[in-house]
Amino acid sequence: MECEAALKLDVAALTDVGCKRTNNEDSFGYDLAAGIFVVCDGMGGMAAGEVASGTAVKALVEYFSGEAVLGSPRDERLYRSILHANREVYLLAQRNAELRGMGTTLVSACVEGRRILIGNVGDSRAYFLRGGVCAQITRDHSFIAEQVLNGSMNAAEAGASPLQSLITRAIGTAESVEPDIFTGALEPGDILLLTSDGLTRYADAKAIATLLLSSANLTEACQALIDTAKRQGAVDNVTC
Repeated sequence: MECEAALKLDVAALTDVGCKRTNNEDSFGYDLAAGIFVVCDGMGGMAAGEVASGTAVKALVEYFSGEAVLGSPRDERLYRSILHANREVYLLAQRNAELRGMGTTLVSACVEGRRILIGNVGDSRAYFLRGGVCAQITRDHSFIAEQVLNGSMNAAEAGASPLQSLITRAIGTAESVEPDIFTGALEPGDILLLTSDGLTRYADAKAIATLLLSSANLTEACQALIDTAKRQGAVDNVTC
């Protein structure tokens, strides 16, 4: 009986303040050995957004990596790690009046052999590229997405709406949260993109595929995605 060869993982990550903001409320982190990757987009007054996203990234990566020694299934570990990140951000906000109300989106992925799991809260997204075709995996937890889903708004109206940033689920804004978890199988050459909405306001799945396929390596791909958003004004921070 032949065993499938293990996949070699390559990772690159970049973040940019964008064209309008003076501070960067996005954060990213990963542990390649543990196979965990995460992007967060913070929200809150002053520096609270930065604190929320940074706290969530650190909490998730450390909790997931720490649970590896227990040998628990990765889908359970990812789910519990997201809940742990939510608790850490929420408790920090409760202890500090200046941080009250802060929160962050979160999109994360973990890899186990040829299996991938993706978890998300909010409107930061995961995209999957295979065979030249790019598809959005996650579903936005946002007012706009819900309006499109129930037929109250079409895609054109959604794109023009001033309520782009109104999310319906976030990390740290309540004592508990319910993430969405998606699973899939990996093949050699697959590319997974985790990104904040600072990119997806300006690039759809087709544009993302074109940029990824025309880049020589993953770092160049991240920079090309960021540059695309910045050429169109990048009113928000951009992370991929």
